[in-house]
Amino acid sequence: MMDRLSVLNVLPCVLLHHAVLLLTTWTLAVFPFSSKWEEVSGYDDAMNPIRTYQVCNVREMNQNNWLRSNFIPRKDVLRVYVEMKFTVRDCNSIPNIPGSCKETFNLFYYESDSDSATATSPFWMENPYVKVDTIAPDESFSMLESGRVNTKVRSFGPLSKAGFYLAFQDLGACMSLISVRVFYKKCSTTIANFAVFPETATGAEATSLVIAPGVCVPNALEVSVPLKLYCNGDGEWMVPVGACTCAAGFEPAVKDTQCQACSPGTFKSRQGEDFCSSCPPNSRTSSGASNICSCRSGYYRADNDSPDSACTSVPSAPRSVISSVNETSLLLEWSEPRDSGGRDDLLYNIICKKCLPEHGACTRCDDNVDISPRHLGLTQRRSLDYPPPLLNFGQSVLFALQAQ
Repeated sequence: MMDRLSVLNVLPCVLLHHAVLLLTTWTLAVFPFSSKWEEVSGYDDAMNPIRTYQVCNVREMNQNNWLRSNFIPRKDVLRVYVEMKFTVRDCNSIPNIPGSCKETFNLFYYESDSDSATATSPFWMENPYVKVDTIAPDESFSMLESGRVNTKVRSFGPLSKAGFYLAFQDLGACMSLISVRVFYKKCSTTIANFAVFPETATGAEATSLVIAPGVCVPNALEVSVPLKLYCNGDGEWMVPVGACTCAAGFEPAVKDTQCQACSPGTFKSRQGEDFCSSCPPNSRTSSGASNICSCRSGYYRADNDSPDSACTSVPSAPRSVISSVNETSLLLEWSEPRDSGGRDDLLYNIICKKCLPEHGACTRCDDNVDISPRHLGLTQRRSLDYPPPLLNFGQSVLFALQAQ
C-alpha cells in the first residue's frame, strides 16, 4: 500500500541557524484513505494538538508501505536536513509474529521541477526515489512500556530542481512517525568590521564554505577589499576578510555595528575607528557630522595646521630689539613676543626699506641688501644684515621686525 502525506499549509519558521521548510506537526492530510499508514491525532508534551502517522502490520508478510510528503519548494537551498521523531515497538515484545517484523524504516527523496507527483507517479520504488538512509531507533519499547521517542537527523544534497518530495518506506515495523521537520542551515545576516553580510544558506556539502559579499554600513568606507565572509556547513560565520571604518564626521556605535554622526560641538577629522572629540581650543561647530571645527573670530589656523590643532591669534611684536652697527654690517637681536598668540612655532620676518627724508617715503630695499640667514621665516632671534653704503647719498635704511 502506498500513501501520500501532504502538507496543506507550510509556514516560514526560523530556529537559530536553521530555516524550516516543512514541519508535519502543523497541518497534515492523508491520501488515499485506505492506507496501512494511519493518521492519529494526539497531543505533544506541551499539550499542543499534533497529528502522527502509525503503521503496525507485523503479522502480514512482504510489507511495502509508503508515505509521501507534499511538494517542498527548495528555495535555492543546496542541502537540506530532515529531523524525524518516531517510536518503534520491540519485535521481541510482540507474540506470535513471523520473522518479517522490522524495527527500521527507509527515508527517500525525489526531486522535481513542479508539483507533479500523483498516487501512481513516480513509481513507489528506489530509483526514481533516491534513498537517503535506513533509519533505526536508539530505543524501542515493549507493550509494558510507554513509547520512547527517538530523534534522528539526516541530510542530502546537492539539490538542483525547484523542489522535492520526502518518502518513508515501511517494510514491516510497528512504529509511529510523530513529526518530520525539514530545514536547511544558514548563516544569519550579520555585521562584522562595519560591513553587512546577508543571510547565506550553507553549501552542498557539510564541509562547504560559501562566500558572502559584504557592503559597508551607512557612513562607513572601505579600508581593505574585497569584503567577504565565509559561511561554513554548520551555519556559522568564519573570520571576515576586508574591513570598513567610519567616515570623517562619524564614530563607531552600537557595539561597532553602526557609524553615528558626531554631535554638535564635537568632530572627527579623518576616517577610522576613532571616536569624535571636542572641538580644539578657540574653535566651534554647531552642526552634526563635522569633520572640522571652525575658528572663532580673531583666531586662525596656519595653512599647515591639522584640523585637530587649536586655533591661535596673531602674536604681539618682538621685544627688546637690540642693534649693533659696524662699518659693513648690522646685527639685530630680539626677545620673544610677550603674547605668542598660543603658538609654539613662531617665525620672524625682517623687512628692509630705504627712505629719502625729503620725500618722506620709503620703498623696499633692492637685492643688494643681504640679510643672513634669510629675511623671512627666521626661527632664531638674531640676524646679520649687510646694507650698502647708502648714507653717502642722503638715504637711510629701515629694518622692520615682525613675528608670525
